[in-house]
Amino acid sequence: MSLFAPPKERSTEVFTRMPEEFWRDGDSDWVRANKPGQRVANFLEGPSFDRDGNLYVTDIPYGRIFRISASGEWELIVEYDGWPNGLKIHQDGRLFVADYRKGVLVVDPVNGRIEPFLTHRRSESFKGVNDLFFDADGCLYFTDQGQTGMHDPSGRVFRYDPTSTRLDCLLDNGPSPNGLVLDLEEKALLVAMTRGNAIWRLPLQGDSQTSKVGVFAAMAGGVSGADGLALDKAGSLYVCDAGHGCVWSFDRFGVPLYCYRTCTSGRTLTNLAFGGTDGRELYITDSSTGTVLRTVTEQAGKPLFSHREI
Repeated sequence: MSLFAPPKERSTEVFTRMPEEFWRDGDSDWVRANKPGQRVANFLEGPSFDRDGNLYVTDIPYGRIFRISASGEWELIVEYDGWPNGLKIHQDGRLFVADYRKGVLVVDPVNGRIEPFLTHRRSESFKGVNDLFFDADGCLYFTDQGQTGMHDPSGRVFRYDPTSTRLDCLLDNGPSPNGLVLDLEEKALLVAMTRGNAIWRLPLQGDSQTSKVGVFAAMAGGVSGADGLALDKAGSLYVCDAGHGCVWSFDRFGVPLYCYRTCTSGRTLTNLAFGGTDGRELYITDSSTGTVLRTVTEQAGKPLFSHREI
């Protein structure tokens, strides 16, 4: 017998699709390593809104960052020799990018200039950073996923304090840590463990340590698992399911609430961000079709801009 009632079904719509002029030939080192035998014209990730309502997304295999207007028009901001995955926008407008090859980068959205921010820890390169998140004080949390999984649960979660310049490892035994977000009170970090098919909860302590790590929510399994995460103002968690073509939402206690189904033929929903005039529109990257989906939620999203310079 199920402990909870089945989540309510909700629909999505297509907001915009990458124009064919930006499609690529389908082959790159990233494609051969992560999508062997496939032809991938693009693979969208990292949706994040600036203060003017523009949506930024990354295209991992071809090292591109795009800006999408409120009307769905695409503009290439920068193309470089990297694999940009997660993206968050700082309060000063700079783009912080989790690049699988190069670490955490900073991109100027005006001129496209790229600067390294965090490229290693104690002279050791990262496995392959995936996603990132700012807390209210400007501290930066990010996942170091690489090729980890159930066969090699050594993925890491880091926290960088811009005041002390300390880079602390909060976790080093994750089976493919991916999207992450702090809970409403910023007392615990929620991390998607893609290959572990679960969301882990990491209670945080004042000394940049964590303890009593547990499972906040278990996923249904399948060919992939939990990917990008987002939080609304009520503390509910939204989870991209990169194998089942949907987004799940859970209340602050982990009780399932809704299932937002894709309206396309794709199943690889990778990441999401709140936007719109009232913050209740949820935008979702459907990486398998080069599409950005949209739906409306009951609660507005929690603002993501930090309050301290970095």
